[in-house]
Amino acid sequence: MKSVTRDVSPLRLLATLLLGLTLATSAVADEATPTATPPAVATEASNEATANPNIQADSAESTETASDLPLAAAEEAEMSDALGGHDLSPWGMYQGADVVVKSVMIGLLLASVITWTIWLAKSIELFAAKRRLRREMPVLKAARTLKDAGNSMDGEACISHRLVQDALEEVKLTGSVREADGLKERVSFRLERLVAASGRQMSQGTGVLATIGSTAPFVGLFGTVWGIMNSFIGIAKSQTTNLAVVAPGIAEALLATALGLVAAIPAVVIYNVFARSISAYKAQVADASAQVLLLVSRDLDHLPAEQRQAPHMVKVG
Repeated sequence: MKSVTRDVSPLRLLATLLLGLTLATSAVADEATPTATPPAVATEASNEATANPNIQADSAESTETASDLPLAAAEEAEMSDALGGHDLSPWGMYQGADVVVKSVMIGLLLASVITWTIWLAKSIELFAAKRRLRREMPVLKAARTLKDAGNSMDGEACISHRLVQDALEEVKLTGSVREADGLKERVSFRLERLVAASGRQMSQGTGVLATIGSTAPFVGLFGTVWGIMNSFIGIAKSQTTNLAVVAPGIAEALLATALGLVAAIPAVVIYNVFARSISAYKAQVADASAQVLLLVSRDLDHLPAEQRQAPHMVKVG
């Protein structure tokens, strides 16, 4: 009996060791493998997914969204890197523009400088002319004769002095014997020509404003079209539709349109202001002309009767 017991003890020990190893292996496998879904739960979940397709769509969309996030982040980083190499300030866009677009921008800037130069010069000229004319009108009204008005005028630069001198010249050319109606008509004609000439002289330079105001937007549009065309050519060469490729070129092109509007809008506004101011100035000159004609008529009334020529009468029959 003892011998049998001694022979079985090593076998039991070996069996115990094998059983322990098997249990340990199964425990490690259970920890590494996720818990299996019971067949009943799996069947119920599959039935719910089949009955409600929105669950499958939501899961698919979430999967696609999760997969698109890295791509979107990569594209955003690429766009920021591409735009980071371009200076999108006005000066930077000018430097990066095409030669044609640069020429358009320079032309529009020159047009804007011309506009403001004309505004400054013409404003000073109009202000000085109106002020001088307002100062001379009381002198004309206070004069009793045309010769007194000519002696009281300051200089030849003023329009009132020219009006008076033209009237005196016409009276001198008429001679000693004067026909009242004919003299008045001739003096009135000469004064009307002077009023028209003063308006034309004051309007010099305003035609440039009208030209700039009407053409500058189209010139800027030409630069924009040219820049956008170059942007599309860049798309074709790079074979990509990434916005970072075309954004700098489009921005440079739109800058030309902005400069066109900057040149055109002030030109149109200043032209309209000058048109009204020149009309008001011509009205003041016309008032001075009427005052001179009034002095001529007064001088004719003061002439002796023998120096007035009666109108010619023709007898018939």
